[in-house]
Amino acid sequence: MNQAIRRGILFGGAATGIFVFGIVMAVLGTLFGLPEMRSRLRMDLAQQGNLFLLLYVGILLTTLVAGPAIDVIGNKLILIGSATLVAAGMLGFAFAHSYASSAIPALLLGCGGGGLNTSTTALISDLYPERRGPMLNALGIFYGIGALCIPLLAATITALVSVRPQLFCCAGLAAGCALLFLALRFPPASAAQSFSWREALQVVRYPGVLVLGFLLFCQSGNEASIAGWTSTYAGEAGFPARTATFILAAYWAALMTGRFVVAQLLKSMSKERLVFASGIGALLGAGLLLANRSAVMLGSGVLVLGFSYAGVFPTALAIAGDSYRKLAGTVFGLLFGIALVGGMSFPWAVGQFSQAWGVRYGMMVPLAGAAAICVLAWRILSARRGQTRVSTGE
Repeated sequence: MNQAIRRGILFGGAATGIFVFGIVMAVLGTLFGLPEMRSRLRMDLAQQGNLFLLLYVGILLTTLVAGPAIDVIGNKLILIGSATLVAAGMLGFAFAHSYASSAIPALLLGCGGGGLNTSTTALISDLYPERRGPMLNALGIFYGIGALCIPLLAATITALVSVRPQLFCCAGLAAGCALLFLALRFPPASAAQSFSWREALQVVRYPGVLVLGFLLFCQSGNEASIAGWTSTYAGEAGFPARTATFILAAYWAALMTGRFVVAQLLKSMSKERLVFASGIGALLGAGLLLANRSAVMLGSGVLVLGFSYAGVFPTALAIAGDSYRKLAGTVFGLLFGIALVGGMSFPWAVGQFSQAWGVRYGMMVPLAGAAAICVLAWRILSARRGQTRVSTGE
């Protein structure tokens, strides 16, 4: 019972951390959809894409360091430092008045978010080895809740409260999260005495790890593109800012709700098959988004995308957790690192295409990403079937 209570408390801490990471991932897309912030920062679409790139550079840098660091020093210091960086980034955006003054806050948000994401995922994977898939998807629900809060807040109270106090509230939440981590007791580092950098660098050669990495590369890029550009895309299509923000909120709501469904589906469906089915759904959703003939069609597209994206990232991580149990923090760090290159490049590419030819052409980037996910997921599923035949002697 004591162990169950302790795991529950630590799950609550991890859920709080991933909730804050959800806010980090949604905040720029929400801010750039608000006339107040666009007027204050005076950015064009290419510069908007550059800020997304900086956010993901920060996430990538911290992720590459956080994975091995978790194996050596454990989760506590990583989580405290990461939450503090997020608080600093939110405060920076509250006072930013130009594209140049937004660069450092975007980088700080990314650095803090990367540490929160990697550390909370590694913690839950270690705490629940017998239920990795369902519990990582359950953790992802709180990511969706955090991401959903930001566009909903902006859509409902921006007319009454300016953006700056909202950013102050986000900074205070992140600071409170750091204090929570300070008070919690975490498990000891898994490789505090036996960690080897030479062995850590060899994880890239683990069978199948790069296939998972490239799948997450496309998935992270797609999620970042939809989160960052949907409200802008809706605004360019002629919808009011309030409607565009609600459409973005619908995407996050579908992502969060989808993870409830995925946690149940994994009881009767293999992880590999679920990831492949999710890729097919993402392809359909991206097609609906591009059709964009009405608010209903646009809303339907983001709902299908949200439901389809829901299970890909946490379930693929669960596959990795099942397959690579030694140096799990380093493996997760590598996978997140590869994924975040996609998260950096896709929104940036959307910005460049949008500036040159219009946002509709830019939104073809996640369509291409969805097609690639289908191909990679099919390869993973086929490899799994081959392993099953060998083990059964067929």
